[in-house]
Amino acid sequence: MRAVHPNPDLVRDLTAAVRGDVDFSRTARALTTMDASNYRRVPAGVVSPRDAEDVAAALRVCREHSVPVVPRGGGTSIAGQATGTGVVLDFTRHMRRIAELDPVGRTAVVQPGVVLDDLRQAAAPHGLTFGPDPSTHSRCTLGGMIGNNACGSHSVAWGTTADNVHGLRVLRYGDGEPLHLGRGLTGAPPGIREFAEAHRALLRTGFPTLPRRISGYALDALLPEHGGDLARALCGSEGTLAVVTEATVRLVEAPRARALAVLGYADETAAADAAPGLLPYHPLTVEGMAADLVREPAGLPRGGAWLFAETGGATPAEAHAHAARLLRAADALDAAVVTDPAAVRALWRIREDAAGTATRMPDGTEAWPGWEDCAVPPAHLGAYLRDFRDLLAGHGLRGTPYGHFGDGCVHVRIDFDLLSEEGVARFRRFSEDQADLVVAHGGSLSGEHGDGQARAELLPRMYGQEAVELFTRFKDLWDPDGGLNPGVLARPARLDENLRFDVLPKRPVDVAFGYPHDGGDFSAAVRRCVGVAACRTTAAAGPGVMCPSFRATGEEAHSTRGRARLLHEMLAGEVVEDGWRSTEVRDALDLCLSCKGCRSDCPVGVDMATYKAEFLHHHYRGRLRPAAHYTMGGLPRWLRAAAPFAGVLNALARVAPVAALARRLAGVAPQRPVPVLARQTFRAWARRRRAPAGGPAVTLWPDTFTDHFSPEVGRAAVRVLEAAGRTPVQPAGRVCCGLTYVSTGRLDRARTVMRRTLDRLGPSPGGPVVVLEPSCAATLRTDLPELLPDDPRAAALAASVRTLAQYLQEYAPEWTPPRLDRPVAGQTHCHQHAVLGDAAERRLRERAGLTGELSGGCCGLAGNFGFEKGHWDVSVACAEDRLLPSVRAAPPGAELLADGFSCRTQLDQLAGRRARHLAEVLAEGLDG
Repeated sequence: MRAVHPNPDLVRDLTAAVRGDVDFSRTARALTTMDASNYRRVPAGVVSPRDAEDVAAALRVCREHSVPVVPRGGGTSIAGQATGTGVVLDFTRHMRRIAELDPVGRTAVVQPGVVLDDLRQAAAPHGLTFGPDPSTHSRCTLGGMIGNNACGSHSVAWGTTADNVHGLRVLRYGDGEPLHLGRGLTGAPPGIREFAEAHRALLRTGFPTLPRRISGYALDALLPEHGGDLARALCGSEGTLAVVTEATVRLVEAPRARALAVLGYADETAAADAAPGLLPYHPLTVEGMAADLVREPAGLPRGGAWLFAETGGATPAEAHAHAARLLRAADALDAAVVTDPAAVRALWRIREDAAGTATRMPDGTEAWPGWEDCAVPPAHLGAYLRDFRDLLAGHGLRGTPYGHFGDGCVHVRIDFDLLSEEGVARFRRFSEDQADLVVAHGGSLSGEHGDGQARAELLPRMYGQEAVELFTRFKDLWDPDGGLNPGVLARPARLDENLRFDVLPKRPVDVAFGYPHDGGDFSAAVRRCVGVAACRTTAAAGPGVMCPSFRATGEEAHSTRGRARLLHEMLAGEVVEDGWRSTEVRDALDLCLSCKGCRSDCPVGVDMATYKAEFLHHHYRGRLRPAAHYTMGGLPRWLRAAAPFAGVLNALARVAPVAALARRLAGVAPQRPVPVLARQTFRAWARRRRAPAGGPAVTLWPDTFTDHFSPEVGRAAVRVLEAAGRTPVQPAGRVCCGLTYVSTGRLDRARTVMRRTLDRLGPSPGGPVVVLEPSCAATLRTDLPELLPDDPRAAALAASVRTLAQYLQEYAPEWTPPRLDRPVAGQTHCHQHAVLGDAAERRLRERAGLTGELSGGCCGLAGNFGFEKGHWDVSVACAEDRLLPSVRAAPPGAELLADGFSCRTQLDQLAGRRARHLAEVLAEGLDG
C-alpha cells in the first residue's frame, strides 16, 4: 500500500495564503501519522500557522479543496483524535504566546500552542497556577487540553479544563469569521439557540452527573441553568466543531506549601474503597496506583497499592497538619507524610511515569491504551475495579489500573494482541463488554482523554441512540461541510480500524543488535514509543538527559518520538518508501547525539542510540560512508598508528593551513580545535612503571581516550586504587570496547573488534573491570552483549564492568577517601546517567567532602558527534542548555568535575575551563 501523494494545487494555494510553514514533505507527514494512541492515519501535509489570520486562511483553502483539517497540539492524545487524513494544523511551532496574564483578575489569555508548564511558570511569581495538570504537563498544549477537556491529578480541587475556561476565540471550517464564545448563546452559529431550546428535556435527563464525564459533547452546558455556556460546550469537542485560536483561562491560587500523605493498602481495590473517605478533608489530589507499576519502591510505605493525597497550606506546618489529619482519617496499612521537595518530586515521578511504564507488563509483554481512562462515581470505584478485574480475566487479558481515584477515573493499559486478526477481534469484544460495564456503574467511557476513535463508536451504549443523534446534529450546525476532524465523536470510525500496527512487517526484520528486551524484533523495539512525548520537554531542572537535540532545535524530527515515528514509517513503507536507504530517517538521526538518555529517561525505555547505530549499519552497507565514519569511527586504529609521532603531529596541528586541511579531509567541523595527543600513552606509562607490592589485583581498562588523550586520568586512578589497597593491572594485549565503530554504525567492524577483545581476555575477565571513561563502560555494559548475544563471554564481561566509584564502594568499602572540602560543578556523563547510574559517585563525593550537584543534560560533544562537520551549532546549543550555565554559576574555588573525555574537551574548547575526572581530584588529595 502506498500513501496518496499531496495535491500540488493544494500545496500551492496554502503556500500562497499562509504566512506560516506549509510542509507536505514525507518527513512532516510521517511525523504526524500517529499520536499516543493505537491509531494511525496518514495526513496530506502539515501547516503551522503564525496567527489566527493564518488559521482562517488555511481553513478557507482546505474547504475550497474539500480537504479535512485536524488541529493538533503536543500530539499526546491517547484516543486517536490528533491524527487524520487531511491537513494537520500544528500549533506547537508559532502560536505559543501568552498574550495577557492578569494576576488581579486571575486570568490569562493564551494561544493554543502554549505549553501548560510555560503558563504555570509565568503565573508562579504571582502565587497562581492553572489547576488542571495532566501527567504530560511539560509538553501538552492548552489547545489540546481544551480539545480533550484534560484534567490531571489536581481535579479534585480545581476541576477539569472546562471548569477553568472563561472564553474562547474560535474559527469554523472555511468561513473565516471569528466567534467569541463564553457564557450565553450570543455569537453562536445559526441554529444553536433553537437546538438548545428544542431538546432541553433530553439535555436535562440524558447526561449523567459525575466529576469526570468527558465522553461525547457537553450539550448540557447549553441549558439556561448552566448559563448557556458555549465555551464549556466546546471543551472536549476534540477539534470537531471549531478551531481554537485564543483562550481566556482561569488561574487559581497555588498553596505556598504542600505536603504529601502517602497511604498504603493491600491492593488497588482497597485503595479505591478508601479514596472517597478522604474527599471531605479537601485534599488537592487523591491518586492511586499499585505495586506492579513501581520500579523502585523506595520511599513508599508498606502495602501493595498506595494513595497519594496532596495537601496545601499557607505554611509548611499547616500543609503537614492537613496531611496528618488525612492519615488519622484513613484506614491504611501504613502511611507517611512526605514534605522534603526532592522526595516529593521522586514520588510524583513514579506516578507520572506510569503512562509509560504501564505499556509493558512485568514479563515484558506489550500493553496498549484503548480503555485508558474510564470514570465512574468515586463511591463506585472499588466495586467497579473488582468487576473490571473479573472482565479482564474472562477475556484472558491483563492490565494494571492506576489513576485519579478521588474522581473515580482509572487509567489502564491492557496486553491486547493488536497484531493478529484474532487478537483484534478480542480487542473489539472486550471493548463492547467494557463499555457495558462502565455504564452499569453509572460511568463515562472517557474520564479524561476524550473518545477519539477508541470509544466514540460505543457512545450509544452510554447515552442512547437519541442523544448520540443530537451529537451529530450539533456537529452539523458547527461544521456543515464535515471538514473538522472527521471520524471522531460524530459519525465515528470503527474502533478496530486504522490500527497503527497493521502496516508493520509481519516477520522480524534482519538486524545486527539482539534487542533482548523486545524478543529480538526491531519492529517491537520501535513500537516501544507510544507517543507520550516525555522527550519533548524543555524543563531545565533535574538530572535527566533526554532529549538534547530536541531541546536544542525544538523540532519534532529531532526528538526521540519523532525519530521513532520515522522508523515506524520506514518499516511500514507507505510514506517513507526507501526502507533502510531513507534520507528522511538519515537526516533525522543525524542530529541524534547517541547520548542514550532516552534509554533511562523515556518511560518506555526507547533506545534511540542503538536504533541509530542499526540504521547507519544498513543505510551505508555496500556504500561509501561520510569521511567522519572512517576517521573518527576508526579512531582507535588511527591513534595507535599516530602514537609514536605524537610530538610531530601536535606541532603540525598548530599550523593553521595544515590543521584546516586535516579537518576538511577528516570530516571535522572547521570550528573544532584538534585535541592534543599524549606524548606518552597510559599503557606505555604502565608498562614502564614498577608497581609496588599490593593487595588483590583489579583489571583497569585502558580505554582509547584515557590511553591516548588523558593518560593523567589513568595514572590518577592507579594512585587511588593502590591507596585503597588494590593492585591495578592491564589486560594482556590490546583491547577495545568498539564504541567508535558502534556510534558510526560500523557494526560488522564493531563485532570483529569486540570478539578480538574477548579472545584476548580469555574465558572470563576474572573479576571486576574498572573502566574510567563512562562511554566505554556503557558500551561494554550494553552494546557488547547486545551485539554478541550468543557469546557468554560478552555477558560475563558486561557484568564485570564497574566505574571507579562503584568498584571502591563494592570491593573497598573500608577505604577512606581524602577530605577535599570544596564545592563542585560540572556534569554527570550522559552515558553514566543512562546506563551506569551515579549513586556510587555521589556517595564517594560526599565522603570526600565535595559538595553540590553536577548538572544533567548532555555536553553536546558526545564522542564523534560534536566533531563532525555540520554539528557545531547543535553541539554548542546543547552545551549552553545546562553544562555551561552550571559552570558559570559555580561558586569561586569550585572543582569542575567531568569524568568523560568529551565533557572535558567541550568545557575546554567552549569555556576555556579545565575540568577533571574524579580520580584526578582524589589522587591530588592523596598527594596533599
